[in-house]
Amino acid sequence: MQIPFRSSERASLGVEWELQLVDLQTRQLTAGAVEILEEIRPEGLDEHPKAKHELLQSTVEIITGICTTVAEAKADLAGTLAEVRAAAGRHGLGLMCAGTHPITDWQTQQISPKERYLQLVEKMQWLARRLQIFGVHVHVGVRAPEKAIPIVNALTQYVPHFLALSASSPFWVGCDTGLASARSKVFEGMPTAGLPYQLSGWDRFEEYMETLISTHAIESVREVWWDIRPHPDFGTVELRICDGLPTLDEVGAVAALSQCLVEQFDTQLDRGYTLPVPASWVLRENKWRAARYGLDADIVVDDKGTVRPVRQAITDLVEELTPTARRLGCEAELVDVERVLAVGASYQRQRAVAAAHDGDLTAVVDSLLAELRHGLPTAGPDRPPGPVPGPADCAGGHAA
Repeated sequence: MQIPFRSSERASLGVEWELQLVDLQTRQLTAGAVEILEEIRPEGLDEHPKAKHELLQSTVEIITGICTTVAEAKADLAGTLAEVRAAAGRHGLGLMCAGTHPITDWQTQQISPKERYLQLVEKMQWLARRLQIFGVHVHVGVRAPEKAIPIVNALTQYVPHFLALSASSPFWVGCDTGLASARSKVFEGMPTAGLPYQLSGWDRFEEYMETLISTHAIESVREVWWDIRPHPDFGTVELRICDGLPTLDEVGAVAALSQCLVEQFDTQLDRGYTLPVPASWVLRENKWRAARYGLDADIVVDDKGTVRPVRQAITDLVEELTPTARRLGCEAELVDVERVLAVGASYQRQRAVAAAHDGDLTAVVDSLLAELRHGLPTAGPDRPPGPVPGPADCAGGHAA
């Protein structure tokens, strides 16, 4: 089976941002995408070119066109965001983003009326119905298929960096999970999600996809939802590991990291270097540590078991990538990584708000609505970032 890879301009950029629709009275995740997307659909088109349905009717995904710089991508997102926000407001809905919604029960949600989503739920059942999760995906252009797999393999060593920085899903159905990123663990329940297999080249990727399709595990390559994957139709490497990010500045920060890393690896391949392929046990362990502890994680940095704080690893990575960022015109957005480290990742900010309001998670929803509108806070959490005390059994209740 041959899978054509539509090569892209080197380091071109595309970003997808999944937004939650929230009832401003109840603060619950609420259906509204069908009406909003129809309202903003340009005349003569079947759908809005940059605002799309997602699995749940309480979600609108906004996407960029093909961009050259992170600043261009941010401006593109901001324009569509303004359209969606205005339409949502007319329906009494607000917009926010985080890896999960702090209080809404996934069993209350309606599936979008698109055939592919209905088929997904029919096939995956509970695994798909509970996907009340939200992410940010970054595409970076790659010029040739023979580069895509080595770059994917090399990028996996930075899964804990991206996950710790973006972690924004400490709460699930009204309870503190004790994790920084519950979203990443929920999504791993899908059979073709999670860490990518470490393949030796494009031919092995084609063989793997042929096996999945011929055995009816999937119908197309689009149904393989790895944390980092090649996207043949777009000619990109797609980083899907990030939790949903509450602010445009945070989206820009992870986009800058993504663009710089892919560009650096692309350059190294041109120079004849062999890119690293981390040990699979290290990848699994580091992803778990980032999901559990976020920016407080100590990650494994070699196959001998050496560990170092992920916060320091992120700081060092920003310094290493600064010359590349300067060439790509995203130095300011890369610096925003350090702003996130200073004020705290979203999971830390959410827990601080909950602690300051005696565990009332509607206050967390309000803070997320405010952050999407006003941007990254200038001050960090003034309370410890650990789990918020709550009931021992969280399975059925909403924190209040």
